Amino acid sequence: MNRRDALQLFLLSAVWGISFLLIKWGGEVFPPLWVALLRCVFGGGVLWLALRLGGHSLPPARLWKPLLLVAFFNNVVPWTFFAWGEQSVSSNIAAILNATTPLFTLMISLGVREVVPSARVILGVLIGLGGVGLTVFGGLSGGHATALGIAVLAAAGLGYAIATVIAKRALGGLKPVGLATTQLTLAGLLLLPAALLGPPPAALTLQAVTAMLFLGVFGSGLAYLLYYGLLSRVSSTQVVAVTYLLPVWGLFWGAVAGERVGTLSVVGVGVILAGLALLNLRFRRVRIPVLT
Repeated sequence: MNRRDALQLFLLSAVWGISFLLIKWGGEVFPPLWVALLRCVFGGGVLWLALRLGGHSLPPARLWKPLLLVAFFNNVVPWTFFAWGEQSVSSNIAAILNATTPLFTLMISLGVREVVPSARVILGVLIGLGGVGLTVFGGLSGGHATALGIAVLAAAGLGYAIATVIAKRALGGLKPVGLATTQLTLAGLLLLPAALLGPPPAALTLQAVTAMLFLGVFGSGLAYLLYYGLLSRVSSTQVVAVTYLLPVWGLFWGAVAGERVGTLSVVGVGVILAGLALLNLRFRRVRIPVLT
């Protein structure tokens, strides 16, 4: 990895890291379904522009079923659930809980026998889940989270994990820009009627609108292009290192916004990262996307 790639990886982690705070700000005005929908609209617009300018192709129509499933579990569910969960959970706790995604991914992969368990794998999963437990307990005891909010955020991470396994089994080898563009377009079409039938946005504020624009254009559109660009130049093991940085960025951006976090939650971050490090050392061949 050269200096340019390292800088882009750092930038990607910072953009995805601040996404949790932007979700919190956008959710002050926009209902969860609208937060997810606007991410698809703004992010999809960036990806469609990149698709046309770059001469990329869309996936074949015969793959519509797995494409629809991935759009649902990778975009509709987690993007809606993160906005819902952050109504009662601080953004820094949400960023930490996002680290459950690779843990869920590996556990599902073990369940469908895509990887063979080992003592190191089991230990890494247990360590990671122990860190999540510390984070959850710290958030609950410190008043920074509710049980419902944490359950919703965990479900969002599970959605990402399910989508990862489906994409690996059914969508391998597709052009990444075309795949990402199709995902966001299908997710937007799924979300549109639900958002229109649900509660409307509250009175618009500059902070909420700016947060959604930045979240969609940078956190959902340009970040996807940056992510896949890095994957085309460096190994997936190096790119997945962004997983380690997101909880740290979540704590940083939350602190900038004046959010408080308990000591146990900070300790939980360290334990989660230790578990992920153990898993990553063992499974260098497994690509685990990290999307927010």
